[in-house]
Amino acid sequence: MIEETLDIATKDGAMETFVCRPERGGPYPPVLLLMDAPGIREELRDMARRLCTVGFAVLLPNLYYRAGRDTKFAPDVLDEGSRDRERMRAIRTKMTIPPVMEDVAAMLAHIDRRHDIKRGPVGAHGYCMSGPYALAAAARYPERVAAAASFYGTWLVSDAVESPHLSLAKIKGEVHIACAEYDDLAPLPMVRELQGLFQKAGTSGEIEIYPGVYHGFAFPQRWCYQKQAAERHWERLIALYRRRLS
Repeated sequence: MIEETLDIATKDGAMETFVCRPERGGPYPPVLLLMDAPGIREELRDMARRLCTVGFAVLLPNLYYRAGRDTKFAPDVLDEGSRDRERMRAIRTKMTIPPVMEDVAAMLAHIDRRHDIKRGPVGAHGYCMSGPYALAAAARYPERVAAAASFYGTWLVSDAVESPHLSLAKIKGEVHIACAEYDDLAPLPMVRELQGLFQKAGTSGEIEIYPGVYHGFAFPQRWCYQKQAAERHWERLIALYRRRLS
């Protein structure tokens, strides 16, 4: 495969973005892989590479770029009391949907300027904090984002004016929302409420509860990694993208 790390210009600066695409054939349809709270790391690049091997061009942006180019964290970023955990949380709490949607617009524009990435429908999926961003992208850009997935996305139903559930009816593409059975950031009562709202909005797709697993189950380097559920997540995601982007 062909890999590059480049800066995509946004109105707030230069967004460092890892891009990979298959070496032969193409151009291939684009997907946006939106990071979880611990940020860019080799684990996420490997996940981008896996999608690349099945025929997609993948963009993995550092959504923390507004805080500086050094917004990458040590492996102990999830350990309570660690220095990087506190640094990450300080940056994470400033993340809101509107600026991330501007970042998505910049990536769409970048895709349209390239000859080696297929123009047309785009996929977007996010983990943890970026689950809401993927759904928001499908609602904000319904003519471009034809497939969106949220994996253990946080607080998909809330009192916030930007709560993802409020935009479900605006989504024209297909959605897959995967929730862990054990997740303090997306408890089952919230998921049940979301299922009702999803059906009422007439959104195309599904909400699936992955039994017996915890928030973060798809990350190979996370304590809660569960191989069977992680492989199911790949099966669902790849099938979704093949249906809607190919």
